[in-house]
Amino acid sequence: MKTREEINNIREQKIKELSIRDCIEPDTNEKHILVCGGTGCMSSKSQDIISKLEAIIIKDNIQNVKVVKTGCFGLCAKGPVVIIKPDDTFYSMVKETDVEDIINMHIKEGKVVERLLVKELDNKLVEKLDELSFYEKQKRIVLKNCGRINPEDIDEYIAFDGYKALEKVLTEMSPEEVIKTVTDSGLKGRGGAGFLTGKKWEFVKNAQADQKYVVCNADEGDPGAFMDRSVLEGTPHSVIEAMIIAGYATNANQGYIYVRAEYPIAVKRFQIAINQARKYGLLGKNIFGTQMEFDVSIRIGAGAFVCGEETALLESIEGRRGQPRIKPPFPATSGLWGKPTLINNVETYANVPTIILNGAEWYASMGTETSKGTKVFALGGNVHNVGLVEVPMGTTLREIIFDIGGGIPDGRGFKAAQTGGPSGGCITEENLDTPIDYDNLNKIGSMMGSGGLIVMDDSKCMVNLAKFYLEFTVDESCGNCTPCRIGIRKMLDILEKITTGKAEMEDLDKLEQLAEIIRKASVCGLGQTAPNPVLSTIRYFRDEYIAHIKDKKCPARECKALIEFKIIPENCKGCGLCKRNCPNNAISGEVGKPHIIDPYKCIKCGMCMENCKFKAIITE
Repeated sequence: MKTREEINNIREQKIKELSIRDCIEPDTNEKHILVCGGTGCMSSKSQDIISKLEAIIIKDNIQNVKVVKTGCFGLCAKGPVVIIKPDDTFYSMVKETDVEDIINMHIKEGKVVERLLVKELDNKLVEKLDELSFYEKQKRIVLKNCGRINPEDIDEYIAFDGYKALEKVLTEMSPEEVIKTVTDSGLKGRGGAGFLTGKKWEFVKNAQADQKYVVCNADEGDPGAFMDRSVLEGTPHSVIEAMIIAGYATNANQGYIYVRAEYPIAVKRFQIAINQARKYGLLGKNIFGTQMEFDVSIRIGAGAFVCGEETALLESIEGRRGQPRIKPPFPATSGLWGKPTLINNVETYANVPTIILNGAEWYASMGTETSKGTKVFALGGNVHNVGLVEVPMGTTLREIIFDIGGGIPDGRGFKAAQTGGPSGGCITEENLDTPIDYDNLNKIGSMMGSGGLIVMDDSKCMVNLAKFYLEFTVDESCGNCTPCRIGIRKMLDILEKITTGKAEMEDLDKLEQLAEIIRKASVCGLGQTAPNPVLSTIRYFRDEYIAHIKDKKCPARECKALIEFKIIPENCKGCGLCKRNCPNNAISGEVGKPHIIDPYKCIKCGMCMENCKFKAIITE
C-alpha cells in the first residue's frame, strides 16, 4: 500500500521521464518508440514488432531507447502504428520486416523512413502525428491516454494526473459536491439512453439501503462498435478511478465491471489494473488514508446483445439467464441483488476524472446546448480512415466522414450512415450538416447509441441493410416478450419476401404497422428500438422498397434473388475463365466465341464477374 505522499512522488518522478511523450524535451537524446497494442494492431502482429524492436535494442546495446506497448491510437486503417517520441513521427502499416529500418535509419541515423509515412488523399506524405487530418478536428478527453501510456503500468497513468481526481474527491469534496459537479457538467450517459449522469448518481445516493453497488456496463454489442473495448485496453485505470469516485458519491463500496468474453485483451488489462490498484492501496480499505472503502471485480458475459440492457446485465451478474426485468423498480432503487445500483458504461465513467480535475464549467463549455462534452465514435464501413474518433458534440456528420474519415473510397458517392447500430437509424446526405447530438439525431429518425457509426456508399442496398440489422436482433432477442420474440421475426419474414421479389405493396404497409406495435409493446430497449433501421430506411429510401416490390429489381444490385448475370457478346473474348470458375456449370460456350450464362443454373455467386478480365459480365 502506498500513501498519498508516495503516490504524488511517483507522479513527480515519472512525469519527468514521460515528458518526452508530450514532446516537452525535443532536444533530448532519449527516444520512446510507441507501438499500438490495441486489438486491431495486435491482430496484425504488432506484438511481433515490439518483440523485434526490443531484441535489436538489446543486441546492439542501444542506449536511451524505450519500447512502449500502448492502447489504440485511433487511426486503425493505418495499423499497425508506430510513433517515435519526441520526434512525433507517425509510421503506418508497419511490419516486422520494417523494424531494422526504423532502428538503423531513424534511431541510429536520425533519418525518417519515408515509405512508412502516412500518405494523405492528396498524395502528400505526412510525418508528424499532429499534422494528420484525422486528428485535426478531434478533441481527445476519454481517449487522451490511449496511445500515450502503457496501459499495464499504473505509474504511467499516475504520471498523467491518474488518481489525482480521486485524491481531490476524497480529501476536498463531499459526495454532494461530487454529484453537483457531474450534474453541472451536463455529462449524459454514453451508453445510448443519454440520461443525465449526475441525476442517476443522485438517485442512487438518496436510496436507503445497507449495501449499494457501482456497475460498469462494458457489454458493447453493436456490430462495428469498439469504443469501450479500446478505452479498457488503452486506459483501464481511468474507469477504475471513476468507479471509486462514483462509489464515494453514492455510498457504495463494491463495484463490478461486466465485460463480454470476446474482449480478452481488455479483460486481461483491466484485471492487471485492478491488481495494481489494490497493491497501491487505491482499492480496498482506507483509500488515501481516508475511511473510503471500495473494490472492483470483473464479471465475464457470454456475448448476448440483450445483456447490454442494464437489468438483463444485472440478471447475468447474479448468475441467471440475461433477461430484462420489468421496470419500475429501476436499478437505482432495486438493482443488483435487490440493492440500489449505479450503472454507467465505460465511456461515461472515463469522462469523470477529467471533469473533476477541470471543473463542470470547463466540460460544459464543449458541445451543444443540450449535449455537452465529446463523443467517441467507432467510424467504420465505406470510409478511408476507419478508426476511433472523439469529437465535440455538435460536430457534423460531414466533418466526421469527410474531414476526419477522409471520405468515401474508390470514387463512390455517399449514400447514408447508420448510427446507433441495430437500435438506430440512417442519416442521409440531406442531413450531413446536422450537428450531431442526442436531440438532433432523434429528430431525423436516428439515435446516438453507444457510438457505432457505419458509413455506406452508393453501392449499398438499404432494404438489405435493414434486413441485416433485423437478422441480428432476431438472433439476439432473449425471447422474454411476445412482441419482440414473434413480432421481429414476422418483420424479418416480410423483408425476406421483399428482397427475394415475392412481396406485394400491402406487405410494406404490414411492415410499418408491425414496427409501430413492436416499438410500443416490447418490454425492453432491444425490442423497442429493433424496428428503427426498418422505419428509418423506409422513411428515406421508400423508392428502393417500391423497386424491390413492384419492379422486382434491386437498384443497388445487392439482393441476389433480384439480379441476373449476363455476358455482353461483343466484349466476350471466349477465353473461358468464367466457365472454368463457375461452381455450378452455369456457363457454356466454345473457346474464342462469346459465352452464355444459364439463368436457371446460375447461383449468383459472382465468381464469373470477378474472374472476367474484359468486363464482359454485367448484372441487371
